[in-house]
Amino acid sequence: MNRTARQTLIPIPILTLFSLTLSFLFLISAICFAPAPAEAADPIRLNYANFPPAPTFPCVQMERWKEEVEKRTAGKVAIKTFPGGTLLGAKDMMDGVIAGQADIGCLCMAYQPGRFIITNATSLPLDIPNAKVGSRVLWDLYNQYKPESFAKVKVLTMFTTAPANIMSQKPVRSLEDIRGLDLRASGGAAQILKAWGANQVGMPMSATPEALQKGVVQGLFSSLEVMKDLKFAETCRYVTMTDTVIYPFAVVMNMDRWNALPDDVKAVIEGMGTEQSEWTGDYMDNHVKDSMEWSEKTHDVESITLTDEQKAQWNEKLSPIVQSWIDENKGAYPAEKIVEDIRTLTQKYE
Repeated sequence: MNRTARQTLIPIPILTLFSLTLSFLFLISAICFAPAPAEAADPIRLNYANFPPAPTFPCVQMERWKEEVEKRTAGKVAIKTFPGGTLLGAKDMMDGVIAGQADIGCLCMAYQPGRFIITNATSLPLDIPNAKVGSRVLWDLYNQYKPESFAKVKVLTMFTTAPANIMSQKPVRSLEDIRGLDLRASGGAAQILKAWGANQVGMPMSATPEALQKGVVQGLFSSLEVMKDLKFAETCRYVTMTDTVIYPFAVVMNMDRWNALPDDVKAVIEGMGTEQSEWTGDYMDNHVKDSMEWSEKTHDVESITLTDEQKAQWNEKLSPIVQSWIDENKGAYPAEKIVEDIRTLTQKYE
């Protein structure tokens, strides 16, 4: 082979090696200096305070709402719940949310009767038949009047208990039986029990089991889900069906936290207001039915039904309460119209 041929052949592997080296270096550079993949944004974290124990209906609705919001925002929002007063107590709920101690809170308006005048009117003896009707009436009433008492928070939904009945350690079959009886109750129930001749004893629901054991009270006046949820069926073997009043609840959010939410998240939450109200009322009514079936089967609880004549007699003693509320509040509120609206809405949803 001549010299020219050798000069042509010798560089070929050298050029190939050089080309491969450049390609390798280029690949390494591309890997090393390529922009890092974008990380998923952290979710918006909110805390939600509630005051009763976890098994009770206000906390059941809280967990359902949390799950639905997280699902409908595709994980954009993460909510941590605090049942049982672990973040805020019952009477501190509204002011705690306003102050930012909790982002969201669930409150029973009956615990502050002078603060929520318009919405607490639903707890007057106006024959609201169940929680589903009561919840829709309350939510519509709020949206119609937008009371000033909620101006510092964003109201997410409202709902009510089922009607209150008497749970007692001895049978109450007549007005004579209830006279002088010490019963735990809250809010406007004091006037109702007084009209019937009983004594209202105010205390947190959580303190009631011990009060029953010590004889401080002989029963309670509330909705019947607590017979199972709080095991009152163990000590109160008699239930007198008065179906008298409901208690209103509200779920509220700190206004600064609400304003900071993206518009798409706000749309999801606002779109759930009516739905959550209906869902909670429906759940409550079914849960009361289940609670009483369990109480009768497990603890041989007796349900006492008043005759039509007795019911009319009991209700007659309550009629002055509504007029008294109108007279007391008509200077500051359209009190008579509020009562009329509650009755009209009740008929609408009944």
